Amino acid sequence: MIAKIGKGSNMYGAILYNQQKVGTENGAVLLLNKIPDTMNGRYSVAYFNKCFEPYLSANIKTEKTVRHISLNPTPKDKVSDEQFTEMAQEYMERMGYGNQPYIVFKHTDIDRTHIHIVSTCVGIDGKKIPDDYDHPRSMAICRDLEQKYNLHKATEQEQKQPDRIFKKVEQQKGDIKSQMASVVRHLPKYYQYTSLGAYNALLSFFNITAEEIKGERNGKPVHGLVYVALDEKGNKASNPFKASLFGKDAGIAQLQKHFEQSKEKMKTNPARSVLKNTVELAMHTTNNEKEFRKQLAEQNIHTVVRRNHSGRIYGITFIDNGSRTVWNGSQLDRSLSANVFNDWWNNGNKPELKVQDSPVMNTMDDLPTKDLFEFITQEHSTNFDWGLFSLLPDAQGVDYEEEQFAKRMKKKKRRLQ
Repeated sequence: MIAKIGKGSNMYGAILYNQQKVGTENGAVLLLNKIPDTMNGRYSVAYFNKCFEPYLSANIKTEKTVRHISLNPTPKDKVSDEQFTEMAQEYMERMGYGNQPYIVFKHTDIDRTHIHIVSTCVGIDGKKIPDDYDHPRSMAICRDLEQKYNLHKATEQEQKQPDRIFKKVEQQKGDIKSQMASVVRHLPKYYQYTSLGAYNALLSFFNITAEEIKGERNGKPVHGLVYVALDEKGNKASNPFKASLFGKDAGIAQLQKHFEQSKEKMKTNPARSVLKNTVELAMHTTNNEKEFRKQLAEQNIHTVVRRNHSGRIYGITFIDNGSRTVWNGSQLDRSLSANVFNDWWNNGNKPELKVQDSPVMNTMDDLPTKDLFEFITQEHSTNFDWGLFSLLPDAQGVDYEEEQFAKRMKKKKRRLQ
């Protein structure tokens, strides 16, 4: 079993990512720790976010307050919900988060059923829970859980690389061909993409580009592909290498088959709606390209922006490393096309917030604030700051996302005055 520990600052985004899986019946909530249940057992993103608010409001100086952890057995392991719950509790207890609020989600959207745990490293007193040497401690716990639940052991290489980690090509290391091969030969096995443009967006993160070659040789048509290494600024930094040097999967014919297969798979992939909502959330909670990229990167989503010589944005691609899919903005929605981002980042015309009815976002049959208050005060009867709950809105009938967005707009106006 492999554990991945994500550290970020966007609690709402982490919850949204998981709750969307529940909403599309590709996930389930297995456990709530120090989070009160609702009267009807239904939850919303706003409700879960609200339960973490006292801790996040108490934060003194921690920048990355969110912990988004996944525990990943191998596809061969058959783990029951009860076992997943027990493993999550033991893992969080031994990592020092046993007394923290956290949610355990089960994901079933890929062949490897696994769990995600969303929590915060900030205690109710505002202090950060120590996380020194958390990765070695996490690995040790996983080894113990493998033995306890008779799971397949992760190999030494897998322990170092929870998912296959592709490294960027670095000129100074030499042997560019071998460096490129370690990426090019394996990407089709791990990622879905539907065009050469999307493929190049993915390759660009590893300082590689692919160029299509068309022409004639000895009177016969030639249609092939070459790969070129790039420097950190995106300039060509090597001679071209024929695709045939990297195996048949790197060639144009096999890539076109991969594009068609990916199109079919991505038509019904629930990752599309999750990614669309995550990108829209980032658009409306950030003020510029840098903040936007950073927020998505915290959700393991990379953004590739293509500009012409005059700086105009003519393409934008999102690489969702969680679902291992690559999407052009317009594939997700017309409102996420390159023109929209060009108008925002180059012309200052930020798109307006679209109000949509969503069962995942607006299920507001939540626990009243009074009950939430009593629950947390009982759990934390010492060192409690009574002023924290002045920031907690009523659970009934409040769109928490909208309220937070309005607050940010007010702050922005004050700064401009």
